[in-house]
Amino acid sequence: MRRRTFLSAAASIGVASVGVAAAAPVLAGCSTGPSASGRRPLRFQSLAWQAESVRANKALVAEWNRQHPRSPVEYVQGAWPTVHDQLVTAFEGGEPPDIIHDASDDLADFAYGGYLADLTGLLPDRLAADIPQQSLRTGTFQGQLYGVPFLQEPRVLIANRELLRAASGVRVPTPERPWSWAEFRAAAEKLTRGDRYGVAWPLKEPVSATLNLSLSTGGRLFHRRADGRAEVRFEAADQVVPRTVHDQVHVDGSAARATLGMGGSDTLPGFFAGRYAMVPLGFSYRQQIVQQAPKGFEWTVLPAPMGSAHAQGVSPQTLSIAADCPRKEEAMAFLAFLLRPENMVRLALGDWMLPTGTEALRDPRLRVAKYGWATGTALAGTLQAAPAQSVRGYPEWKDKIATPGLQEYYSGAIGLEELRGRLVEDGNLVLARYQR
Repeated sequence: MRRRTFLSAAASIGVASVGVAAAAPVLAGCSTGPSASGRRPLRFQSLAWQAESVRANKALVAEWNRQHPRSPVEYVQGAWPTVHDQLVTAFEGGEPPDIIHDASDDLADFAYGGYLADLTGLLPDRLAADIPQQSLRTGTFQGQLYGVPFLQEPRVLIANRELLRAASGVRVPTPERPWSWAEFRAAAEKLTRGDRYGVAWPLKEPVSATLNLSLSTGGRLFHRRADGRAEVRFEAADQVVPRTVHDQVHVDGSAARATLGMGGSDTLPGFFAGRYAMVPLGFSYRQQIVQQAPKGFEWTVLPAPMGSAHAQGVSPQTLSIAADCPRKEEAMAFLAFLLRPENMVRLALGDWMLPTGTEALRDPRLRVAKYGWATGTALAGTLQAAPAQSVRGYPEWKDKIATPGLQEYYSGAIGLEELRGRLVEDGNLVLARYQR
């Protein structure tokens, strides 16, 4: 085991933001025993948590093992809320999984710290050609590929179809012609009546939503200086989304203040009861809505508002190989099997997300109008790498600076200038420690 210094082990408590609504089970593995050659199985740590997704992942592992008895894979169950700290411990202790399921915005410190294998020369030509470059960039750090993106989800608006239909003067947006942020604000006002709010913003974890949606207005927040170091700037384009949310709550009265501290799942009872006409959520929340919505409740999926950039930041789920994996070629062979187009579709359907592969995205099952699949698939081309994910120290900046700062700004406790000072001045002090 090659020992490395992991700079963020003590400071970071980062959790990849992927729109999950419940914790996965604690770590557990299903050992396959030694292979026919006597070598130990490669360990694949999966973060699948929805029942459909867990079944799909386990079925694919079993299928691989039947076809490759001399190179078996052991399924290990991980959990999104604890994966960052668990991987830190595993890497430092010399017992990492061989194949690692994570999210691209959690990879930077692992990649820069030397814990992940560079996949650039291992990636099969088929996969390199099938996954768009804008997606591959989400797993690329300093020109080297450390994570293969395979599942992604746009943020969308889940709307009460009946209320939307009854609202006078509200245009229904489409992926080809989404609302601008000004139109969205106006629509939320028109949908607000009595004790019903036009929109509920679940912003218990506000950073990912704010940064990724701000890409639509040209906001990046993180910039590279001439010397290659990252720095935070809070410019006009970065302010459109947070100001819209703030003003919907405190000026227009069209957004429910009580939901600011909620997670996405917490808003669903109020949405079903008609207290909120729209809720911005990750695409995968549709599964919960299908399972929980009252009989006869009509809902629809709308594209999130867009600015002039017509883009949205995304941090896809990724598959990586540990730098200390003794059989990287075999690990990549399994990874390539898992990401065959037909298998990628199975994983996407199980997680109610979108595949990154262009061939998988053409699958008819992902293009039906039912449950908004066609809307989500139409948005795939707008998804770009979230600006923050290649920045060392981002997890600490997010947890210690941005999360409390945005929460206080959205609640009205501080103003925009105070927010700017925290994000920029305090934030750059944090980032500087990781870039010496």
